[in-house]
Amino acid sequence: MFRNALTPMLGLLLAVATLISAPVFAGTLPETAPEKIGLSAERLDRITQAMKADYEAGKISGAVALVARNGKIGYFQSVGMSDREKKSPMKNDTIFRIYSMSKPVTSVAVMMLYEEGKFFLSDPVSKYLPELGGLRVAVQPEGAMDGPVFNLPNEDPADAPRKPTSLADITTETARREMTIEDLLRHTAGLTYGFFGNSEVDLLYQQMGILTTEKTIEETVQKLGKLPLKLHPGETWEYSVSIDVLGRLVEVLSGQPFDVFLEERIFGPLGMVDTAFWVPDAKLDRFAQMYTPVPNREGEIQPAPAFFSRNFVNNPTHFSGGGGLVSTAADYFRFCQMMLNGGELDGQRILSRTTIELMTDNHTLDIESSLREGGYEFGLGFAVATEPGRIGVPVSRGEYNWGGAAGTKFWIDPEEEFIGIYMVQILPHTGLHFGDQFKILAYQAIAD
Repeated sequence: MFRNALTPMLGLLLAVATLISAPVFAGTLPETAPEKIGLSAERLDRITQAMKADYEAGKISGAVALVARNGKIGYFQSVGMSDREKKSPMKNDTIFRIYSMSKPVTSVAVMMLYEEGKFFLSDPVSKYLPELGGLRVAVQPEGAMDGPVFNLPNEDPADAPRKPTSLADITTETARREMTIEDLLRHTAGLTYGFFGNSEVDLLYQQMGILTTEKTIEETVQKLGKLPLKLHPGETWEYSVSIDVLGRLVEVLSGQPFDVFLEERIFGPLGMVDTAFWVPDAKLDRFAQMYTPVPNREGEIQPAPAFFSRNFVNNPTHFSGGGGLVSTAADYFRFCQMMLNGGELDGQRILSRTTIELMTDNHTLDIESSLREGGYEFGLGFAVATEPGRIGVPVSRGEYNWGGAAGTKFWIDPEEEFIGIYMVQILPHTGLHFGDQFKILAYQAIAD
């Protein structure tokens, strides 16, 4: 069974103050005619037509898509409505909840500190976060249910689907080794998410409200330190809250709140003027409405409950590195182009080229992984294409990507110098393939 193959949602919400020190170049984007970068304008139009068809069929409220090659944007289009009920048109500068597309940003923040000699990848996490030391591992009862399931977070954790369980009900054993910082970056720390499975540990995560946003990330890590691990560290790829733990690690190693670090070290230098943990009042007219599928009516959507947005429009105290950021297609393009450039953009160096090569290599070689059959392994913050023939899209070996729980997706293909970003807001997007279709249509537009 492919456990946790879903792109998460969670790490709900949160903040950063308005971006106030964006460089002069922040508003400019390097756009060009598609043919100048080896793309067919006629074939790129298939993306627009596909988005329009989904919109007219009522499957999406609206979407934004961006395709870039050789450092230039050759396609940037928006279709439909950012808020269908208010009849607000979707625009290229619409702000989206990017959920787990926050994870690559957090991973870059961690690796910036790695470059400063703050830690080794092989260091035990407990060296810096002692509350995560000496954790035991749950022994899975024979016949226990486990994924793939998807339990939507509830406004009140007490309402989460669960069966009664407690720490006293769980048999544990000594971990074979401690989790390392590399384990956190590649999702092999033995942690879980809580809503992708029905194991005893998943249920405890739900009951204890691990993903609630009223607590700081320091308090979240303290909660995790009271629970057993789901798996032995270093043995299995399990999508988890590990990147949220890394947000706390950034705070400890840098001496700064996580939101301040991201603003001063990544968003400001890269001119990511709309990327933060919340949307200030002055930008709310650009914030997309969240939608959710209508139960038992395939292909229909409805506005999501208000709590899906509540913490994104209030300055939060919980800065979820795993899923709390909002952004625009243009901002995320700047982040992706920095990665593709080997760590630099417009004279602002974020990482070394060699560090990016390390991050986008395969770090799950000898580890059980549900990604492998689909042609991917995992690096430090990204899924990495290792067997393109298994993927079903003509990506290059070494292409890397991730997505968010509301259907947002991106990829970076170093061999083709190719970037794609797709933004939509439907949660959960399980069973919907808009972003996958976009990727196929983008690759088929390569015409050199």
